[in-house]
Amino acid sequence: MGRSRYKMLIPGKQPYFLTCAVINWINIFGHVEIAKIILDSLDFLIRKDRLALHGFVIMDNHLHLIASSANLTKEIGLFKSYTARCIVDFFKENHFDGILKQFHFYKKQHKTDQEYQVWEEGSHPEAIIDEKMLNQKLDYIHYNPIRKGYVEDPAHWRYSSFKNYMGEEGLLPIEIIG
Repeated sequence: MGRSRYKMLIPGKQPYFLTCAVINWINIFGHVEIAKIILDSLDFLIRKDRLALHGFVIMDNHLHLIASSANLTKEIGLFKSYTARCIVDFFKENHFDGILKQFHFYKKQHKTDQEYQVWEEGSHPEAIIDEKMLNQKLDYIHYNPIRKGYVEDPAHWRYSSFKNYMGEEGLLPIEIIG
């Protein structure tokens, strides 16, 4: 369902739709502290002009982003590496041994230089090529919590850019395309 509130793409600025999933889709973002690690890390990248964030949603075990950057692959890789270290540290400090065991068990065998793996490999970037696709991806992101049955209104999901697109202040500064 398209929304007229989503604006035209800016020529020359290539946004991408990305998905970052927790290894084996383990539910960890129900911990407010873990969601805060994600939000703080994205905010850092935005404020350092390393990433422009155009839309996002954080679900229980994955997040979707619409973002652009001069080197998006590098920035997402650094984001995942940094947040993985912070997430592991949080679970160690708080003795969440069950989750740590899962991070260890599902770690890919070729990752011999680390004890745990938090993120699935890759982020499956998909170029946003036109306004129709932008509308579709933003709707997908913003209505994901409704499809999962978590809320009845996308404005009620805290970890999303929906409020930004409604002209309200959200948790992160969003560069609305248009």
